[in-house]
Amino acid sequence: MDNTATTTTSVEVPRGLAGVVVTDTALGDVRGREGFYHYRQYSAVELAERRSFEDVWYLMFRGALPDRERSAAFAAEIAPLRHLPAEVRDALPALARATALSGPLAGLRTALSLLGAAAGFRPVYDLGPERRAADALAACAAVPTLLTALHRLGQGLEPVEPRDDLPYAANYLYMLTGQEAGPAEVRAVERYLISTIDHGFNASTFTGRVIASTGADVVACLTGAIGALSGPLHGGAPSRALDTLDAIGSTDRIDGWIRERVLAGDRIMGFGHPVYRTEDPRSRMLRGIAREFGGPLVDFAVEVEARVEAILAELKPGRELHTNVEFYAGVVMELCGLPREMFTPTFCVARVVGWSANVLEQAADSKIIRPAARYSGPTPPQVVPVMG
Repeated sequence: MDNTATTTTSVEVPRGLAGVVVTDTALGDVRGREGFYHYRQYSAVELAERRSFEDVWYLMFRGALPDRERSAAFAAEIAPLRHLPAEVRDALPALARATALSGPLAGLRTALSLLGAAAGFRPVYDLGPERRAADALAACAAVPTLLTALHRLGQGLEPVEPRDDLPYAANYLYMLTGQEAGPAEVRAVERYLISTIDHGFNASTFTGRVIASTGADVVACLTGAIGALSGPLHGGAPSRALDTLDAIGSTDRIDGWIRERVLAGDRIMGFGHPVYRTEDPRSRMLRGIAREFGGPLVDFAVEVEARVEAILAELKPGRELHTNVEFYAGVVMELCGLPREMFTPTFCVARVVGWSANVLEQAADSKIIRPAARYSGPTPPQVVPVMG
């Protein structure tokens, strides 16, 4: 018997569950007032500056940073998992055609489900920790291959097979473009990917954990998380932030464009975050990466950022609004040659590791996540009318 409804009438719950603690986690935390977040016991930004993507993946899955020997062994373990089963690979052209208007992220939901079915993924409820982790590893490794194949097929190009000799970020760019990227581009994208692996109980991570609490298989959890990520208010903003720069167009239009939007109450994409009350540390890091490249786009982005903050301080005093990760992520990905339709999918290439780590952590708890809602309709009971 479900008695949940009888215990919630006097509980005041904030909209969007803001600030509500739903469980414990050892994976990391976001300290919004300090402008700091971490993966396990390490600063996420420092990890992005000092470690490889594979090392941080190892940390999230296995609880500690690897030494050189373990790092090399983990990279060797991942590499063969990038290759798709024949039945999945053969289905991708039709899937790319079917999702031509909606894009690779929509195609990924179906492709990943097919991969899980073809590989025989079973509910995490029925599996031990090692098998769960193996399924999660396989799913994560396949995501870049699926996304790049769907993108290329959608452009009328043949997919590029993954290379076992390239690290995660370099291999992703290679499969996307068909050419090896330069070291500066690879390292810039790798730092971005590391910085977006995990970020607290955001909408997609929480979605994945809710599904994991039902005991569903790993791929079911990940496809639900991808669905949440696709929303413009979550992961769908990097290209929109860059579209903002395009809409402004030139330095002489900055102030007028921003004032018009602020006074109209419109949201300026790439600014503001529901957790941070100071500068987003990911944005700070990505601004630094952008400045390493330099050029007109970077100069323009920096000027727009400064003017948005100044005009907001003038028109809405006391309301701090800083750039979030999407603003400079769009700039960096543009500089590295990624097409805009792949900005959010690239975010997914990183976040799938964080989702999976959360799924594995949640799977260790057999309690299903089952919140309640406060009923606000007509007062029951009413007599059900008899049909005449």
